[in-house]
Amino acid sequence: MSHLEPSKIIRLLLPAALALLASCQNTASRGQTQYLEAFDPGSVPHSAMYNADQVSYWDGDGVGGFPSITIDLSDQKAYFYKSGSLVGVSALSTGDEKHPTKTGSFKIIEKDQWHKSNLYGDFVDGVGNVVVANIDITKDKPPAGTRFEGSKMHHFMRFTGGIGMHEGFLPGYPASHGCVRMPGHMAAIFYHNVVKGTPVTVRP
Repeated sequence: MSHLEPSKIIRLLLPAALALLASCQNTASRGQTQYLEAFDPGSVPHSAMYNADQVSYWDGDGVGGFPSITIDLSDQKAYFYKSGSLVGVSALSTGDEKHPTKTGSFKIIEKDQWHKSNLYGDFVDGVGNVVVANIDITKDKPPAGTRFEGSKMHHFMRFTGGIGMHEGFLPGYPASHGCVRMPGHMAAIFYHNVVKGTPVTVRP
């Protein structure tokens, strides 16, 4: 049986390895904004360690009654009620110390299913590849030939100023610029069960 020298094996395998690496990089660089504005670029945690959700549930299908939501900042949960009866709970990530989520009594004033941030996101090239990730449009300058692509904030439910509930990244602690991030499936459920005028209470 003939044996190839190690150097020849490397030369044979190297092109395939480089092609595989390039394809992985291209896949990861498109449309993957996770609304990570609270993290330094060099300290973003591995996603496998985060977005763990052991508390969210929904029992509100087929239940009548007037909807209301209580957001509890201390335990990072949102409680959904129908005429005072608890029918669902969602894990959250609310505002950090520098950008706290405002407390008080509010109402849903806008619903936008496919909302995108007009402040945070990425600079992308002409075909959508991310050139600079996790930028603040008020502070960062776009490189030549790029455009701003806002972070996805789907199922957005605005309740005061620029603040609302929406689908977003949950690191396990308060980490947003004031918005109330929820797991995707819970954001969709809450969105489809509220109307403009639904009361929202945010308590410390």
